[in-house]
Amino acid sequence: MTVIVTGAAGQLGRALSRAATAEYGDEAVVAMPRAGLDLTDETAVREAIRRLHPDVLLNAAAYTDVDGAEDDPATALSVNAFGVRALARATAAAGATFVHYSTDFVFDGAKGAPYVETDDPNPLGAYAASKLLGEWFAEGSCAYVLRVESLFGGAMPDGASGGSLDKIADSLLAGREVRAFTDRVVSPSYVEDVAAATIALLKVSPPPGVYHCASTGHATWHEVAEVLARQLDVTTPAIRPTTLASMALKAARPLYCALSSDKLAAAGIPMPDWQDAVSRYARSRLAASG
Repeated sequence: MTVIVTGAAGQLGRALSRAATAEYGDEAVVAMPRAGLDLTDETAVREAIRRLHPDVLLNAAAYTDVDGAEDDPATALSVNAFGVRALARATAAAGATFVHYSTDFVFDGAKGAPYVETDDPNPLGAYAASKLLGEWFAEGSCAYVLRVESLFGGAMPDGASGGSLDKIADSLLAGREVRAFTDRVVSPSYVEDVAAATIALLKVSPPPGVYHCASTGHATWHEVAEVLARQLDVTTPAIRPTTLASMALKAARPLYCALSSDKLAAAGIPMPDWQDAVSRYARSRLAASG
């Protein structure tokens, strides 16, 4: 068994590498950070896959600067769409299983209820559009596309925090005020749970296609921050409510972006609820801080 993890230096990629190593062993996992493989170079991608001949490729590489993509859509497309196309073609030629990770941002947030896989996407900005195009390229090669949402799960190698919830935890533990949205509804997803679900997916082998892989349930960011503060046993500073409309953000964001993972559960891979995920994450943060 050979498992390649692209984007291996990122928040999700690191979790995937750990989970794959635990399941298949050190020698089976080839962790490829951005510096190790340029997804925008299709020839390099094809040669790397031909040389390594993997059984599985987990693609956690992505251009994730949502606002930056509005000014530089070409870069977003080159990584999130055409880079995925290169990987999809190369893994198909190698006969490998391809797992690609997408986002809740492919939806416009107007539904008002958790999105299911059959709901029509309607991306609001360049980043979201690039991710949707990447989904289409991956699906064309009979891949698994796992849509994840509001990922959280600890510090990056350079000490920087990963997702929004990680930054909220940083502020709470440092005694800084937190501002949290009361009008954005999410299903925040622990990277450890997404990685565990990925390994389970490889074992179960349901039909290829799009699956939502997010925590069960949903809440506003303000509600999530309050639960996190209680789990961290932090009573101050205040968590101040704010709205998306009050922020000067270049790219539009979906307001209601909760995902239903019922399809994944029906395949035998249930996702934990978000409160449980936040509780486990808080315990890991407290343990890390001593």
